[in-house]
Amino acid sequence: MPNTNILDNDSEIEELPPSKTKRKQHMDYLQNLGMELVELSKQKLAKIELPDNLIEAIKLSQKITANGATRRQSQYIGKLMRNVDAVYIENKLHELNSDSVKSTKLLHDCEMWRERLIKEDKELDIFVNTFATSDIGQLRGLIRLCRKEQAVNEIKTYRKLFKFIRDVIEMEKE
Repeated sequence: MPNTNILDNDSEIEELPPSKTKRKQHMDYLQNLGMELVELSKQKLAKIELPDNLIEAIKLSQKITANGATRRQSQYIGKLMRNVDAVYIENKLHELNSDSVKSTKLLHDCEMWRERLIKEDKELDIFVNTFATSDIGQLRGLIRLCRKEQAVNEIKTYRKLFKFIRDVIEMEKE
């Protein structure tokens, strides 16, 4: 919110520039946002459209290990961030983080279903009713092999069952 100063009784409002404190807070915000970009993997960073000079600064910052150099590089990144749309970057970071949360939830769901299917026969009916899969025979076969392999401490089919469950759940969500 811009600072305003009321002049006279005519209700004329004059816009004042942001205070030094507000400008410093904004610069700190941009620097912190830039440092969040530094923490991203190369794949996630590639999903965000950024100017080439900012990408190079981020990549260099990821390589730097000296404390003073890291601080100077983060200040430089903050300076470069002044020329980009911070709201766009913040939204993209939020999307990437929510995608990460969704994929983690998917993995946990798949693990939970795998364990339930191996332990109890009645869970197969629940799974089929929940995720209308067309290949019940393959699912039954994988479950049977997993139970046999557990007795001899093998995990080959255990992984195949996980992949099958993940594929079924992902197809259902599409």
